[in-house]
Amino acid sequence: MIHVRSVASIALLGAAALVLTACGGSGDGEQSQSAATRVSATFAQDGEGPAHTYDAALVPAGSTVEVTSAEQDGSTVTTLRVSGLVPNRTYGAHAHTKPCTAAAGTDAGPHYQFSEDPVTPSVDPSYANPMNEIWLDVTTDANGAGESTSTVPWVFPDDRRAESVVLHEKPTATHAGHAGTAGGRPGCVTVDF
Repeated sequence: MIHVRSVASIALLGAAALVLTACGGSGDGEQSQSAATRVSATFAQDGEGPAHTYDAALVPAGSTVEVTSAEQDGSTVTTLRVSGLVPNRTYGAHAHTKPCTAAAGTDAGPHYQFSEDPVTPSVDPSYANPMNEIWLDVTTDANGAGESTSTVPWVFPDDRRAESVVLHEKPTATHAGHAGTAGGRPGCVTVDF
C-alpha cells in the first residue's frame, strides 16, 4: 500500500512538472514570456543609486519607487509604484530612452516610442500616445503613495529599449501640439528594460 501511494505521488509530481514546463519555462512552447524586470529604489539627491530627485519639493529625497515590467505574448506590462511623494497629486510618468544621471532629468532623453516620430520633440498624438509609449501617470493618495500600470501591444526590440522612467510635474497632455508633454522632470529612475 505504501509503495502504491509513493508511485502515485511520483506520478503527480511528474505531471505537475510537465504542466509547469508547458506553461512557460523551457522556451520550447508557443507561449512567449521573458523574465520580469524589477527595480526598487529610494530617490536621492547625492548621485547614489538608480533613482534621482531634481526637485525635492515634488519628489522628496527618501521617497521610494518601484518599477516592474514583463513581456508576454507580444505585449509589455509595466507597473509603477511610488511612496513618500506629495499627497493627493497627479504626476506624469513615462518610459524614456536613456538612463538617469545625477545631473538633470533631461539627460534621460525623450519618451521611448515604439514607432518613432520623425519630428522632435514629439507632440503629435499619432506618436505621443499610451499605445506607442509607456505612460504611467500616477495619482498619490493622502499618504503620498500611488500605483499605475501600462499595457502596450508590443515588446522592445533587442537593439532599442527604454532605459528609465521619469516622473513629471504635471499629468500627461493628449491634445495635438502638446501630446505627451507633462512639464518638468522632478524625478527619474534607471530601469533595465
